[in-house]
Amino acid sequence: MAKANGKHSGDDANKVSAAEPASCESKGARAQNCCCHHKATPRSEEFQRDLQKRLNRAIGQLNGVKAMIDDNRYCGDVLTQLAAAESAVHSISAILLQNHLETCVVEQIKAGNTAIIDEAMQLIKKFAR
Repeated sequence: MAKANGKHSGDDANKVSAAEPASCESKGARAQNCCCHHKATPRSEEFQRDLQKRLNRAIGQLNGVKAMIDDNRYCGDVLTQLAAAESAVHSISAILLQNHLETCVVEQIKAGNTAIIDEAMQLIKKFAR
């Protein structure tokens, strides 16, 4: 069965492969609709910490925006902070997309799954600006 970054593709989309994590397999019949997908190669601790730090910063910015709205702050100031939060999230997306291409996509192509290219193109279109 072809898999693209943990997502099933092709006619076997409703079957669970042996590569699915035990938590999915343990659900029995419900595993066919399992939504838990995991990377074949774990992210490094340093990469995880960097992503978490960036996400926490973006969450902090959004909490600041919420407080500004609660405080009835000037629209221009709120929009400026929203733009900063959006930029932070976009930056995280770009970093994660690059990592996805360098790890998951490369691994799948090496394994003979060229269908991963379609998923990669969809992701690039989704996050391109």
